[in-house]
Amino acid sequence: VLRIYPRLNQKTAIQFLDYVLQRLPFQVQVVQTDNGAEFQSAFHWHVLDKGIAHIYIKPRTPRLNGKVERSHRIDAEEFYRMLEGVVIDDAELFNDKLREWEDYYNYHRPHGGLGGQTPYERLKQKTQAQAQA
Repeated sequence: VLRIYPRLNQKTAIQFLDYVLQRLPFQVQVVQTDNGAEFQSAFHWHVLDKGIAHIYIKPRTPRLNGKVERSHRIDAEEFYRMLEGVVIDDAELFNDKLREWEDYYNYHRPHGGLGGQTPYERLKQKTQAQAQA
């Protein structure tokens, strides 16, 4: 789930968390973040109030958030390249473009780490396997 905000602070981090929780087709049990100022007390308590655990990674260890770092790299290599240098200074328009990219990434783009499946195909496969068990 992707979205940009005009500022990086606890208020927008909380807004993003709520947006993510609304969009995901499953219940979140744990949120893992770095130690940025946007993830401090107000954000932390908001997560806990939602009944979700909040874990901080060790300072200066981005490798502990490897999936997020990989996602950022793919976004940089594929999404921003797709924009071909076009600067979009309208947050709403940029979020529309992000949503298109997110749709492609989750439903149409094969992922090497998933054996060529899309994230949606893998989620569907795991959900069906759990239902049959």
